[in-house]
Amino acid sequence: MRADAARNQRRIIAAARELFATRGLDITLDDVAEHAGVGVGTVYRRFANKQELIDGVFEQHVETMAEQAECALANPDPWEGLVAYFEFACRNMAANRGLGEVIMGLDDGRDRVATMRERMQPAVEKLIDRARSAGALRPDAEPGDFYALIHMVDAIADFSRNVNPDAWRRYFAVVCDGLRADCTPRGELPSYPLTHEQIHEAKSSCFNRRR
Repeated sequence: MRADAARNQRRIIAAARELFATRGLDITLDDVAEHAGVGVGTVYRRFANKQELIDGVFEQHVETMAEQAECALANPDPWEGLVAYFEFACRNMAANRGLGEVIMGLDDGRDRVATMRERMQPAVEKLIDRARSAGALRPDAEPGDFYALIHMVDAIADFSRNVNPDAWRRYFAVVCDGLRADCTPRGELPSYPLTHEQIHEAKSSCFNRRR
């Protein structure tokens, strides 16, 4: 790759990273070109569509999250490992609106990101199972509950981002207290946890409503 082409690619990635973080995934390649100070044709020569650009920007983010999930399994304290991982996930999504949408949304052609998510899922489920087996996590908590709880924390982060970007930490602490096995529950949890199939169906439904 020529030096000017490499320079333009770095500018495009940097511009896309900033726009995705502040505005989410609902931007166009024209927006990226304008922010990067390059022509739209230059962007399209590097990335055929927005899905490819999302892969290019977020692949490393999701890879890092997958690595953190595996590292958390090495923590000798099952509860601390679980909380540390979910705090890491919430903190990064609170700081990057686009990352939250990538983690919570449909893959929609983002092949490399989808591969990283598939790698992450078994490690996350092991974290949850280990904490529950150790008696640190309430016995009726399931992996589907964590997806919903992270979605809740991410929604608070998005809601308060411009007025109090750290507000999510308060509600994250409330959620963690409710998940501990040594809390005083008011009875069994009502209803049932979301399955993987229901989560995918819910994502599709939300996506279709927003179109």
